[in-house]
Amino acid sequence: MVAQEFTVDLNKALVFQVGYLGEAYQEWVHQPIVSKEGPRFFESDFWEFLTRTVWWAIPVIWLPVVCWCISISMRMGRSFPEITLMVAFGIFVWTLLEYSLHRFLFHIKTKSYWGNTMHYLLHGCHHKHPMDGLRLVFPPAATAVLCVPFWNLLKLMSTPSTTPALFGGGLLGYVMYDVTHYYLHHGQPTSEVPRNLKKYHLNHHFRIQNKGFGITSLLWDKVFGTLPPSKLAQKSR
Repeated sequence: MVAQEFTVDLNKALVFQVGYLGEAYQEWVHQPIVSKEGPRFFESDFWEFLTRTVWWAIPVIWLPVVCWCISISMRMGRSFPEITLMVAFGIFVWTLLEYSLHRFLFHIKTKSYWGNTMHYLLHGCHHKHPMDGLRLVFPPAATAVLCVPFWNLLKLMSTPSTTPALFGGGLLGYVMYDVTHYYLHHGQPTSEVPRNLKKYHLNHHFRIQNKGFGITSLLWDKVFGTLPPSKLAQKSR
């Protein structure tokens, strides 16, 4: 239930409303509205535009960056087998980052005005409107900003010739994650693996939202014990 002191008006821009829900925000945001029509976030058309991204923009923008990063390591003398291992390792690290961000940041509990507001912008909007096709992938401008600290962290932890390939692998993992996430919501898989993954993810949205944090795989849910109960998973099928 929404707090009696404040009720969100879904016909108005939502971002600066949700903070007023206080402790009621967590319950409100996890009551999904299943509609392909996305809500308005901001009164400003400019800021509203920045929150909307078509899914295909992600591979179009970031795959050339992945190729460029890999090419830098190649020009610095790294062999093809070495680069293959570095890219694979970057993808592997991304899967752990994907899980960790989803579990510990995207599902953080908030109740303050700005806490609720930031959580809604980051992930709450996706749980409230899970079928909003223009807010399923991360806006490229925000991704570009976040790439800077990750690049600098890799520079501290690896050599100049390995940093670009590792970063390219992690970025490739991110691209795979974002397009997979979109497909799980809007695609109609016919083969068993993607079909089960779709059921698994929708179970996270509509049945038990504090389990099942993996998007591209169930690996880290198995490792860290956050698989949903087996009986509930069977019901979702």
